[in-house]
Amino acid sequence: MTSELLTRALIEEAAKKSGLLWVRGAEASAAHAVWHVWHEGAVCLVGDGPGEQPLTGLADGGTAEVTVRSKDKGGRLVSFVAAVSEPAPGTPQWEAAVAELKGKRLNAPDAEVMTDRWARECRVLRLVPTGAVAALPEGDLAQSPVPTPATTRRPVPAALPKLLVKRRKGR
Repeated sequence: MTSELLTRALIEEAAKKSGLLWVRGAEASAAHAVWHVWHEGAVCLVGDGPGEQPLTGLADGGTAEVTVRSKDKGGRLVSFVAAVSEPAPGTPQWEAAVAELKGKRLNAPDAEVMTDRWARECRVLRLVPTGAVAALPEGDLAQSPVPTPATTRRPVPAALPKLLVKRRKGR
């Protein structure tokens, strides 16, 4: 019993402090980063609509593996299994989750009518921890970056700072 309470407290405290989670749904092959809020014993997410985060592989009634990272160091704090539920728009559970999510949604182009848009075009999900905590993995979990045509900038030429200083003095 004490172990269960400590596990629940660890999950709750880690999720409250972290602004970003890694979530992998039962049907998804890889985890993806999502912003969230912790509300009434569950991780609440909004997405799958225009301008919102994707909620790939998360289905109502399914499960998801949630990994919480440290806000300061970015390392893994805890991974747990969660039951996924999708409250219907307008229900008290949906309204409570949306009220919390609205306060955390940054840079929304339509802040005044955002909740109406979420009700029409998005999904609001609750991920409730089941109590199963995954053991921390052994070894390196780093993956190779996805191939891309993008390149990094080349180093600044050594003479450039001197040229910029001369240009300022001439003015």
